[in-house]
Amino acid sequence: MPQLDVLFEYVADGVYLIDPETSNIVWCNKAAHQDLGFERHEVLNHSVLSLQKDVVGMPQWQEIAEVIRNHSPYTFVGRHVHKSGGEISVEVVTTHFEFNDDDFFLSVARNVNKRVALEQEIISHHQSIWFALNEASDGIWEWEISNGKVFFSPQLKTMLGYGPDEMDPHITTWSENVHPDDRAHVIKILNEHIHGLRAKYDAEYRLKNRNGHYVWVHDRGKVYRRDDQGNPTHAVGMVQNITDQKFMQFQLEALAANDVLTNLPNRREGEKQARLQVALSKRNEQPLCLAIIDLDHFKSINDLFGHQKGDDVLVFVSDLFQKTLRSTDLIYRWGGEEFVIIFPNTTIEQARQISAKLHESFQGAQWENIGVTPMTFSMGISCFPCLEADFDVLIKNADTAAYLAKEQGRNQSVFAEKS
Repeated sequence: MPQLDVLFEYVADGVYLIDPETSNIVWCNKAAHQDLGFERHEVLNHSVLSLQKDVVGMPQWQEIAEVIRNHSPYTFVGRHVHKSGGEISVEVVTTHFEFNDDDFFLSVARNVNKRVALEQEIISHHQSIWFALNEASDGIWEWEISNGKVFFSPQLKTMLGYGPDEMDPHITTWSENVHPDDRAHVIKILNEHIHGLRAKYDAEYRLKNRNGHYVWVHDRGKVYRRDDQGNPTHAVGMVQNITDQKFMQFQLEALAANDVLTNLPNRREGEKQARLQVALSKRNEQPLCLAIIDLDHFKSINDLFGHQKGDDVLVFVSDLFQKTLRSTDLIYRWGGEEFVIIFPNTTIEQARQISAKLHESFQGAQWENIGVTPMTFSMGISCFPCLEADFDVLIKNADTAAYLAKEQGRNQSVFAEKS
């Protein structure tokens, strides 16, 4: 028998010398018998059949022995029996060799209990994370970039109104249901991440559900696997339904942009839009008129009937203006009883005609419905190109013209002259 004691005594893994014919243990090092809870001499009374729980009976051992002879070294994963009755997960690498005309198998058994436990923990941890992400979101997706195949989680399908066996698992199922107005931007963000120009994919957009309606989603993802050349092969992400939050956002934005009483754009929002319209008219060399309207004797309404009646009048006249004006005209509340109107692509003559219609609408209005006597307004109008195409210039001249309309008797419109 080879004298291997000194050579293998301090090896950390268990080393066994085995008789290929009988599977008996001929020799073992210290790590081998200590791992099993035996003394050395106790192990020598065992065989592979008695120590290895996954090798049962001589026929199976003979088949394994034949494989070892023909495919040395041979790796086998199994379970060794511990003296206490427990078991140890082992990875055994066996080599066939001859010594003094005798055959031997030299097996090196590594205790992989910790590794197996760690692998199971990782699997369990991975499942727990996947479950947590799935439950914390409204859906998860996983995309095989090379072939376009996409896994859509059941929660994602439910969010969009589909059953568990519906939704073709392909990237086009997603892309074709992104709102047409959002699609180019979303695809651009995704491609920039895929090509390394963004650290992650993060987008808010509208996604069509089974009924043809759109829901707002917050979609986040990241490439998690690449090939040997560094090309992305797999990406994973999660989707959150943010429709309610979006509608609340839009409502808040509307409140911030609109006058609370009349629901017209407020002065800040209206002026922003008006400046854009003036700049657009100047760039396109199109005519534009700007008007300031001041309700006549409005203070007497508040004095006689109170501010609630004054509010009723403001709501009434706002509705009257909107019904009379063209769809392209912009009206906003400037403050108090004053309003500003922008007439895009409108000449002075056309503005005169619109002004006349507005005065007629006030004359024919059913003022008795809100319990006040018929009201009138004074309006000042300034126009481009008669005046410089600058919002501040136009509104200053329109304000001066409105003042003149009141000075000249009210219930009339005055156009600002070039001088």
